[in-house]
Amino acid sequence: MTSINAEYLSRGKLTVTTMDRGDVWLDTGTIDSMTDAADYIRVIQTRTGQIISSPEKVAYNEKFIDEEQLNKLTEPLKKSGYGEYLIELDIDQINFK
Repeated sequence: MTSINAEYLSRGKLTVTTMDRGDVWLDTGTIDSMTDAADYIRVIQTRTGQIISSPEKVAYNEKFIDEEQLNKLTEPLKKSGYGEYLIELDIDQINFK
């Protein structure tokens, strides 16, 4: 990442954005830090009942897919906890920012 950031900086194309309160940066550059990140995500999801980062939900929200496509993507996942989560999404409340 450092070399990528340096390249953007040398090209004058590096932009920096501060994270909002509650945002979390999880470094996953080592096996231990990846395990720590996975544990953190598991705990947050278990305690809140919310899935952190659902590509299907984001794709629908950003209008990359429609409701029919969302349902198609959900079909093969129906038997998993994640599939159940997608099935239970309230389409009227899925849009978030």
